[in-house]
Amino acid sequence: MTDVEKRLKKMALDPSLDITIRVGKSGLTESLISELDSQLRTRNLVKVKVNRGIADVSSLKDELWQKMAENTSSNIILKRGNIAVFHRK
Repeated sequence: MTDVEKRLKKMALDPSLDITIRVGKSGLTESLISELDSQLRTRNLVKVKVNRGIADVSSLKDELWQKMAENTSSNIILKRGNIAVFHRK
């Protein structure tokens, strides 16, 4: 792991990093993807939370995170429970 990756992971674990996007009962929508894309243009890291009951199985959450990363050309820095942190180079 490079110094940059370590620094990003440390920033992602910081509790002061606020959740700025929530995935609700509508699931993964085009507007949610465009909002994530917009935030990644202006912010270094974006924290996303999936509400309970949307993707209870971890494989569904992994698939959701992967689709979000692919559609926004970003990287997943951290996945923990219902929360993921995205970064774009």
